[in-house]
This record gives sequence, structure tokens and C-alpha cells, in this order.
Amino acid sequence: MLKNKTVQLWSRRLHVYISMALLLVVLFFAITGITLNRPHIFVKSQPDVTELTLNIPAELFHSDKGQYRPQEDKLVSYLTAKGKISGQPSGLNVYTDVEDGELIEGEISLDYKGPGFNVAVYIDMTSQEAVIEKTHYGLVAVLNDLHKGRNSGEVWRWFIDITAVLMVLFVLTGVCLLLPKKKTLTTSLQWMGLGTAVTLFIFFFAVP
Repeated sequence: MLKNKTVQLWSRRLHVYISMALLLVVLFFAITGITLNRPHIFVKSQPDVTELTLNIPAELFHSDKGQYRPQEDKLVSYLTAKGKISGQPSGLNVYTDVEDGELIEGEISLDYKGPGFNVAVYIDMTSQEAVIEKTHYGLVAVLNDLHKGRNSGEVWRWFIDITAVLMVLFVLTGVCLLLPKKKTLTTSLQWMGLGTAVTLFIFFFAVP
């Protein structure tokens, strides 16, 4: 069945089209595989850290849940817009010390995380001031996190999954194209055996 002309025709088409569609993607994952494996060479040893302060409107610290219970969605939106912050925000960590209805001490903290960077936010509810610390680890760190799908969002994770499926399909269509060519298939199987043997040898005898 796999040697059928129609199957061979579609295998060839898919093999070519998938290879071109994934050309730059495969190069990206190959190159970032090297940068991930050698972070001491490619990743900045000292990240860029910037800090800014931001005044928070008092009404954001109160909600229908009670006094000194912040409006989480509006507060996060305000921080994101005014602080020019990107990334995925965490939940709020809120600590308050209230005596006789008066706020003695109050602090809100949260994090934003994205590929190659993170942002720490600390808010003093008494002074209504936020301290925003942005830490960026450089372009290579961004690419490495994208390779791993770390802090890169659900859409990018789906992109990685789909890319992996297409790579598998690329390999299978390549095998299908080799089946009618007995001599080439035999040589290819020998190379596959050699590659597998070298991989297993390194795993069993060279990996600590």
C-alpha cells in the first residue's frame, strides 16, 4: 500500500511542503538547542534590571469584597498599562494589618513572567506607591524560553505541539518515499542503525 503511486505522490508533496514550511522553524529549534546546551557561553551573566515607581489610585485598594480588599482585575490592568509591563501576571499576594478600621500596614505583591524576563511588583497600600522591578536576561534567554515554551502562553505551546506533529509527519513521509528504492532504503537503514547505536552508546557509557 505504501508503494502505491498515489501514496508516493502525496508523500512527496507533503515531504517537500512540510520541509519548506518548517525550514526556519527547524533552524530556530536547532540553534536554540545549542544555546540551551551552552548557556554559560550565550546567556548574559548579568541581567538588565530597571526599577520604577508608580502611584496607585486609592479606589483600587477597595472592592465589593470589603475595605482594603483590592480590585484585582482593575489593579493588574492599571499596572500593566501605566507600568508598561508585559508577560503573564500571577495572582495577588495581599497582607494587611488593620486596627479599628484603619490600615496600619498593607502590602500587595505580584509577578509578571514572560520569555527571558520577569517583573516583580511591590505595592505599599499606605503610601499608595508601587515599586516595579523589571529583569531582562537578554535576547538569547528569550529564544531559549521560546524553545522550551516557558512563560510563552498557550498559543505558543500549541505552535510547538503542531510543529512537533509536522516534524513526525515529515520523517514518516521521508521513510515512505524510500520504500520503493531498495538500494537507497538499505543504505538509509544502515545509517539509521549507526545513529541509533552511537546514541545508545553515549547514553549508557558517557552520560553520568
